[in-house]
Amino acid sequence: MAAASSFDDYSVISRTVCVMDASGPLGSSLVDRLLQLGYTVHAALQNHGDSQAFSGLCVENNNNLKVFHSDPYDYQSIVDALKGCSGLFYTFDPPHDQPTFDEFMADEEVRTAHNVLEACAQVDTIDKIVFTSSVTAVIWGEDRKSTLDFDERNWSDVNFCRKYKLWHALSKTLSEKMAWALAMDRGLSMVTVNAGLVLGPDLSITNPYQKGAPEMYEDGVFVTVDLKFLVDAHICVYEDVSSYGRYLCFNHVINRPEDAVKLAQMLTPASASPPQSWEDTRIFEQRISNKKLIKQMMEFGSRSIMD
Repeated sequence: MAAASSFDDYSVISRTVCVMDASGPLGSSLVDRLLQLGYTVHAALQNHGDSQAFSGLCVENNNNLKVFHSDPYDYQSIVDALKGCSGLFYTFDPPHDQPTFDEFMADEEVRTAHNVLEACAQVDTIDKIVFTSSVTAVIWGEDRKSTLDFDERNWSDVNFCRKYKLWHALSKTLSEKMAWALAMDRGLSMVTVNAGLVLGPDLSITNPYQKGAPEMYEDGVFVTVDLKFLVDAHICVYEDVSSYGRYLCFNHVINRPEDAVKLAQMLTPASASPPQSWEDTRIFEQRISNKKLIKQMMEFGSRSIMD
């Protein structure tokens, strides 16, 4: 009987995951989808978001939702949210009282990620971490014009990011590099999802990802991702035991005038007049690849159907 009880306990743990920070668009969407898939979810609101944000999510499964308020500088509150979980989906959103990226945000994001990874190392049930990073941690550097095709092997140059005040890229690059170093040092299993500009209800022209947008456009590396696709990618690399390393995640490339106009219209407030045309008619060659992720998702989907 004891052995059966232990097996049952493991089954519960293996279907229990933590989403942190769960208050942003990606975090809350992950919570919703994981509940739909039958997971028990610890929704950790790092920025002291309103737990009412989850009141409409999977009402029939709300018994599987536990909400935690985790201060990124309170180590014990992070550990409490992780206890009993086999996996962590980690994403960083700026604090509510400092919603924009600046030169100090990199320190904040690195410290927060460090505390979370260190807590994972102390919680013995954590088997896998899915760490959300950004394409901006891949594409920036003095030699970017000579790079043939950007993929998961490329890293942004932190000195270049500082020089041109690309704070979002700096923050994502430093925090992801620190996370990888700590994961390897602590023996943690981790994969990263390097997302393009997320197309969702909160997208605005002030999104810090877009600093340097004209250069990204001309370089053929300005990519976006639908929120649903991003959520599916996270769950795929979590559930697939063969996943490893970094995955560039996008499903649109902005490299044609009509693409640029469409995105500009999405970013334009309803009260303003959206752009109707684009003077530059050039089409820029795509120079960034998400083949690794697409292959992983296709193979995982095929195995899931067979199972």
